Amino acid sequence: MSSENADAGTQHDEPGASSVWDVVVVGAGPAGASAAYAAAVAGRRVLLLEKAELPRYKTCGGGIIGPSRDALPPGFELPLRERVHAVTFSLNGKLTRTRRSRQMLFGLINRAEFDAGLVEAAQKAGAELRTGVTVQRVEQHGSAVPDRRTVAVVLAGGETVLARAVVGADGSASRIGAHVGVKLDQVDLGLEAEIPVPATVAEDWAGRVLIDWGPIPGSYGWVFPKGDTLTVGVISARGEGAGTKRYLEDFIARLGLAGFEPAISSGHLTRCRSDDSPLSRGRVLVCGDAAGLLEPWTREGISFALRSGRLAGEWAVRIAESQDAVDARRQALNYAFAIKAGLGVEMGVGRRMLTLFEKRPTMLHAAITGFRPAWKAFADITRGSSTLAGMVRTHPMARRVLDVVDRRSS
Repeated sequence: MSSENADAGTQHDEPGASSVWDVVVVGAGPAGASAAYAAAVAGRRVLLLEKAELPRYKTCGGGIIGPSRDALPPGFELPLRERVHAVTFSLNGKLTRTRRSRQMLFGLINRAEFDAGLVEAAQKAGAELRTGVTVQRVEQHGSAVPDRRTVAVVLAGGETVLARAVVGADGSASRIGAHVGVKLDQVDLGLEAEIPVPATVAEDWAGRVLIDWGPIPGSYGWVFPKGDTLTVGVISARGEGAGTKRYLEDFIARLGLAGFEPAISSGHLTRCRSDDSPLSRGRVLVCGDAAGLLEPWTREGISFALRSGRLAGEWAVRIAESQDAVDARRQALNYAFAIKAGLGVEMGVGRRMLTLFEKRPTMLHAAITGFRPAWKAFADITRGSSTLAGMVRTHPMARRVLDVVDRRSS
């Protein structure tokens, strides 16, 4: 963005407009912190609101794949707890095989440290942070809104914050998403335990993760080592709560970890947007989990949060500069196009992969453990040298398999 544009949002405002923020971001997770960073780096007055006190725990495996790494602010140092060079795959505890790589496949982080680092980067770029703040609703019309270029963010307790643009990054149960009208067509339940283990056990897992294709269609489990703690979790479709809980218990017992007391046990719902779900309303954008943006097969959300957050921050700046509703609408549509052209395409392939996985988990397991091109594709995707969509586009066999699944599902 040019220096001329960098001043456009503030120099022509009416008297008293200093109390109006250019961009208010709701939620200080990876999506919100990325949005705040992008808007602040453009020279805007940015306010980042977070209901929790930081740092705070989040249910998340904490895998940082290539697309996540590539979307980080320049110079950001990842607080890696582990560098992964090997993956053990199993099919509900059977047919176990480990594949190894000379190059690092991906890294593992604790979300509390990672999120705090992203927020610090946004603050260094000029964003202001307020924690312990709950947003009740946003209003784009009515007595709280002084003009058509302003959005009112109403906080618990009655305080109102005014902004030229708002980014909703307040998670999968987003109030901003409800305002925008986000529609969801896939909801999954993830259960996770953070299990401290002795050094002898930790050594067995150093540099290696486990992915277990589970007993419930579409389910899988994981073990992610982080020093002296193992993050052990499972995920499956919502509505299978009892079966998912039983899967986690059996999984932990099978691994020989039932004798260790978890430091944290938690659960979380992940939600994927439907294809026709809106990404904006007026001067309000949504990104990350609040927009239902995550990979449907693996339910990987960090890279989607970072990438969509950055785009939301960049387009929020343009919306803040817009002098009328027509221009604001045009910028919001451009944001939606950017999301759909990139992350939307990846989600479409992810849905097809989930359908294949639900119907043919044994075939997928056999391919990734015994067919070298399939393992190479997995490694390329985790490193970031390819994407799921790119793999299908460039590998005729993968495209043919998914076409067959599409025909049988239609």
